[in-house]
Amino acid sequence: MGAGDGLTLICFSHLRWDFVFQRPQHLMSRFARRAHIVFWEEPRRVDDLEAPRLAVRECADTGVIVAAPELPWGLKGVDEESAVRGLLDAFLTGAQGPLIRWYYTPIMLPFSAHLEAQLTVYDCMDALAAFKNAPPELAKRENALLAVADLVFTGGYSLYEVLTPRHPNVHAFPSSVDVAHFSRARASGIDPADQRALPRPRLGFYGVIDERMDLGLIAALAAARPDWTVIMLGPIAKIAREDLPQAPNLCWLDARSYAELPDYLRGWDVALMPFALNAATRFISPTKTPEYLAAGKPVVATPVVDVVRHYSTLEAVKIAEGPEAFVAACDMALALAEGDGAWRAPVDAMLAETSWDATAARMWRLMETARVARQPRAPVPAGRSSRRSAYDVMVVGAGFAGAVMAERLAAEGNKRVLVVDRRPHIAGNAFDRHDAGGILIHQYGPHIFHTNSAEIFDYLSRFTAWRPYEHRVLASVDGMLVPMPINRTTLNRLYGLSLATDEEAAAFLASRAEPVSRVETSADVVTAAVGRDLYEKFFQGYTRKQWGLDPSELDKSVTARVPTRTSADDRYFTDRFQAMPRDGYTKMFERMLDHPNIDLLLGVDYAKVRDRYAHGHLVFTGPIDEYFGHRYGRLPYRSLKFRHETLERPWFQPVATVNYPAEDVPYTRITEYKHLTGQEAPRTSVTYEYPSAEGDPYYPIPRPENQALFKRYEALALAESDVTFVGRLATYRYYNMDQVVGQALATYRRVFGVGQIAEKAAA
Repeated sequence: MGAGDGLTLICFSHLRWDFVFQRPQHLMSRFARRAHIVFWEEPRRVDDLEAPRLAVRECADTGVIVAAPELPWGLKGVDEESAVRGLLDAFLTGAQGPLIRWYYTPIMLPFSAHLEAQLTVYDCMDALAAFKNAPPELAKRENALLAVADLVFTGGYSLYEVLTPRHPNVHAFPSSVDVAHFSRARASGIDPADQRALPRPRLGFYGVIDERMDLGLIAALAAARPDWTVIMLGPIAKIAREDLPQAPNLCWLDARSYAELPDYLRGWDVALMPFALNAATRFISPTKTPEYLAAGKPVVATPVVDVVRHYSTLEAVKIAEGPEAFVAACDMALALAEGDGAWRAPVDAMLAETSWDATAARMWRLMETARVARQPRAPVPAGRSSRRSAYDVMVVGAGFAGAVMAERLAAEGNKRVLVVDRRPHIAGNAFDRHDAGGILIHQYGPHIFHTNSAEIFDYLSRFTAWRPYEHRVLASVDGMLVPMPINRTTLNRLYGLSLATDEEAAAFLASRAEPVSRVETSADVVTAAVGRDLYEKFFQGYTRKQWGLDPSELDKSVTARVPTRTSADDRYFTDRFQAMPRDGYTKMFERMLDHPNIDLLLGVDYAKVRDRYAHGHLVFTGPIDEYFGHRYGRLPYRSLKFRHETLERPWFQPVATVNYPAEDVPYTRITEYKHLTGQEAPRTSVTYEYPSAEGDPYYPIPRPENQALFKRYEALALAESDVTFVGRLATYRYYNMDQVVGQALATYRRVFGVGQIAEKAAA
């Protein structure tokens, strides 16, 4: 293969190029404008073939090279993989330039893992291990692929939530659409011959017909409405044709080309997604949903998780479970189709943000960033003092606690410091970066700086200029967006009141408050202040999602952090100093750690290098129970998962953060970063937060038994004379950023202050 000196991307796919035109074909067709694309298909068996061979052809429309191994019957297991590897190596002989490995199936990893590539990408469009007849080794090979992949893309957010704990660089790219292609169905045109004579109304589905179809539901639909025509169009896989239900008004059509689909859609009144709810559909995000909508068709679907998540708020998409409800939803969809079409405006607004061109471009930008950043990691400290043989202090963690300690030790204490962090970046959870859309986002959720301490603000001002910013939060309650914390405006809007003074608001709250003899839990704090109704609307569901516990099971300190106001003040914080680092948090940390006495060792677990870099003292900012090998058991923490999205629109919501207290909404809040940073751009980026019991530790869970367990670890820590524990995780405290900075400054003065340094030098 003569690829010249250009970039080659080889895509290993379980789907054949000519099977059904879907995600792999859409993306590879667009990537072919930027690189040489090879689409490597699964092997196929050929009768009377004596030796393995490779069938190679070029797609005339896209320029993609399609390579299909052809094997004799009887070649299996290791012999098959060896044969395919030989074909792959021969195909790539003489190829020059960088290579990207792109996988749709982990099954192809063993024969291709040896290829030297600048980048390895896993685009997980389906949970293949849950499919019928899935190879038993699939799950194990997926683990191996995740271990070597530089980037992981997912075909939906359900898959994103599953894979995020398993890989540090996962990005969700749900189903996209070629609007121009499918909107042809909205204009007049031909009605294909094989459906032209079929009676109206017509309700249709196109796609692969396999174990993901609810055949019983399809049969029930046809039986319930014999005057409707139900059209099922597509290839049949993994089920026998004789097992398909039959009825006079149920029409099974063979697969059609991608180019023909708009013509078929033109002749339908409603589009169907009659998916079974089983393991094979748990994580799907069907591409046909936006395609149907682009064609101008109302959609009726069973409650597949990602369909409900992304489309259930549209009038055009009816979600129904069970035959009776599904038929009723089809009745409503037909009525909508016969209406004035006003429902199409919000559909078109949503579709404008989901084009395949935009998806491919965002993926490519992420790949370019990963290619530039990808370098073999060796545990060699970066810094002006990297040749030193010993350090005075090793600092574990490059977040606020570790960075402040390192800066003070280096700048004031003149200590030689090595900062080690298992993440590949500094700034800890405050790390911010420009995403693929060019928007500065906070990788680990929004960080809003506020403090009443002039000392802390002045200290950080050495490393950053500030952008004044007062944070405002709205809560989605009863179909309205109202200020949070609860204030007079909140009460007036929720209850249709006209409270004009603080005294009137206080009297209203007092009338609803429920006296509690002894305030001990978070539920007590709120009900005693504002009563049961406001507690349930704003706090109960949010707290259950955030902490995985009912407020009655949590210490009173959790909800006590959020005040209730009788004024109209809608600021979330009332601190004296409220601002955002002008150039972002990461830049502030870079300046903090830019000192000749400080070296950095990133992407490395300190436990693996602690003995390799001599040091006199250790500052530990990680989880205290981890430091002691979880000797007494694990301390409970809550974690977070994040879904970042870039939207092709100037703004998404009226304030930086909107809370969603309702328990039936899976996320707790959405943050839009341009409100925080003041950045001006034609697009915007948002982050959805999903609390989780698993993942990186974020919040110590404040319960008496947890504090008792921490005290046992604290006793061990006090006995470590050459280790200092500082920070939220090391001291198991729910601290704000300014409190962590204050704790670190105080700890430095206490342990390493001028007097202590002199004493240690004399010793």
